[in-house]
Amino acid sequence: MRAFLRRAQPHLHLPMLLLAFLFLAPLLWMLSTAFKSPEDIITGLGAMRWLPRPVTTENFRSVLDKAEEFPIWRWTGNSVFISLAVTALVLTVDSLAAFAYSRLRWPGRDRIFSLLVATMLVPGQVLLIPSYLLIRHLGLFDTYGALIIPAGAGAFGVFLLRQFFMTIPVELEEAARIDGCGPLGILRHVILPLARPALATLGIFTFMGTWNAFEGPLIFTDSLTMRTLPIGITIFQGRYNTEYGPMMAAAALAAIPVTIAFLIFQRHIIKGISLTGLAGR
Repeated sequence: MRAFLRRAQPHLHLPMLLLAFLFLAPLLWMLSTAFKSPEDIITGLGAMRWLPRPVTTENFRSVLDKAEEFPIWRWTGNSVFISLAVTALVLTVDSLAAFAYSRLRWPGRDRIFSLLVATMLVPGQVLLIPSYLLIRHLGLFDTYGALIIPAGAGAFGVFLLRQFFMTIPVELEEAARIDGCGPLGILRHVILPLARPALATLGIFTFMGTWNAFEGPLIFTDSLTMRTLPIGITIFQGRYNTEYGPMMAAAALAAIPVTIAFLIFQRHIIKGISLTGLAGR
């Protein structure tokens, strides 16, 4: 028993468990509130009572049954479609750009890549007004294109894939070139199959970021049918009162897809992040 405690290192694991609980506390409170009655929510806030008494599913029914007032299925469909479309576009555009920056030789490549990475220092909020004016000018306001096209590429994805592509041995590329493959053939048959961990990492990050996006859908859309789940949830927050139960129920439903996606691809995420940092210049 003493040897087990020595190997377990409780002085390290206990603080880690406490930190993990602190990170999970908002999620646990959200799930608990989603199953509480309005009276239980009011009394539970003052007493800091976590467990619902009694357990009720009325909040979920109120969210799902009021389809005309709260079209949650339409919002869910919008979020799924936009997230998948943006993820597919980001993987396509960023992989092509990363291949050009890592494998092709052309004048000014490294300097332009440095400028591209420098754009990561620019806050996204700075680009909201220019993006809004451009979307208005192109006639894309309140359409799917306004939420998909501006998010279809990013410097982070190019940087992540470029670093991973540089870890792939050059001999594989030379062998493919001897067999008659051109640049696109090398990318398709050699680079991309070996870069699945990095692609999975970028894909899940992009999907989660697009699913949780708030500012873009709020500014670039206007109609109720074009809203996404994060924007739709704010409808439960009124000017003078907040419906905490339905809001937490809607938030719990919105968290299910990204949680499932993360659990499925977490092994690829860890592998992709660990291998991406091994590349040199």
